[in-house]
Amino acid sequence: MENEKKIYRKGLTYGVSCSVLWGLLPIYWQALKPIESSVILVYRILLVCVVCGALSWKLYGIEEIKKHLRPKGAKLRFFLTGLLITFNWQLYVWAVNTDQVVQTCIGYYIEPLVISAFGILFFKEKLTNYKLAAIGLALIGVAVILVHFMEVPIVALTLGVSFAGYAVLKKNNKLPSILSLFYETMYLALPALAVILYLEKTGNGAICAGMEFQYFLLFFSGPVTAATLALFSEAAGRLPLVTLGLIEYIMPTISLALGVFLFEEPFDAVQFMAFVIVWIGLAIFSIGEWKEVKAGQ
Repeated sequence: MENEKKIYRKGLTYGVSCSVLWGLLPIYWQALKPIESSVILVYRILLVCVVCGALSWKLYGIEEIKKHLRPKGAKLRFFLTGLLITFNWQLYVWAVNTDQVVQTCIGYYIEPLVISAFGILFFKEKLTNYKLAAIGLALIGVAVILVHFMEVPIVALTLGVSFAGYAVLKKNNKLPSILSLFYETMYLALPALAVILYLEKTGNGAICAGMEFQYFLLFFSGPVTAATLALFSEAAGRLPLVTLGLIEYIMPTISLALGVFLFEEPFDAVQFMAFVIVWIGLAIFSIGEWKEVKAGQ
C-alpha cells in the first residue's frame, strides 16, 4: 500500500511538472520566429531521436536497447505510437499556419476530457465525487467555448483524440521514458533528416541570413520536447488516466495566460467565463486529491 502511495505521488509530481513546462513552451516557440513551423517539426523529430538515443545508449547500453525491440509486435507498436504523436504535432502546426488557432485552443481543453473518458472506458477507472464534479465542470467550460464559437471543432477533436490515444498507448508502457521516446522517433528520424537536407539545400530551411540566433535556439527543441514527453510518459505510467486528464488542464491555462498577458492576444468575457468554470473544477479535484493523500497517510 505504501508503495502504491509513493508511485501515485511521483505520478502527480511528474504530471504537474509536465503540464507546467508544456504550458510555458509558447515562449520558446515564439522565440523561434520567423522559422517556419513545418521546418521546426522535422528538426524536432530528428533532435528528439538524437537526444533520446544518446541518453539511452549511455544509460542502458546497446544490448538493452536491442532487447526491447525483439518481442513480437514491439517494432510495430513503437512505430504506430511514433506516428500518432508526430501526427498530433503536425496537425497542431498545420492548424496554426492556416489560422485555426481557436480550434487548437479548444483542442487543449477537450484533450484532458478524452484522456479521462478513455481511462473510464478502457481501464475501468473509478470516479470519486470530487473527480466527477471536476469532469462535469470541465465539460461545462468546454461546452461554453463550443457554443460561443458556433462551429464544429473537427481539428480540435482530432487533436484531443490523437493525444489521448497516445496517452492510452503509454499507459501500460513499462519502459524507461527516454528509451521509449527513442523507439518512437527512430523510425521517423531518417525521413526527417532527408527533409531537412532538402529544405536547407533549396533555401527553404532554417539556415538563412538574419536567423542565426533562432537557428541556435532550434537545437534546444530536441531536449525540451524529450523532457516534456518523458515527464508525461512517467506520469501516464503511474496515474489513473482520469487524474492525468484533469492535471492536463494546467497546460492550456498557463498558455492562455501567456497569450493574454504576454503576447496580448484577444480574450473575451465568454472565454474568461469558461476559464473560471474549468479552474473551479480543478480546485475541487485538488481538494479531493489532498484529502485522499492525507487519509492514506
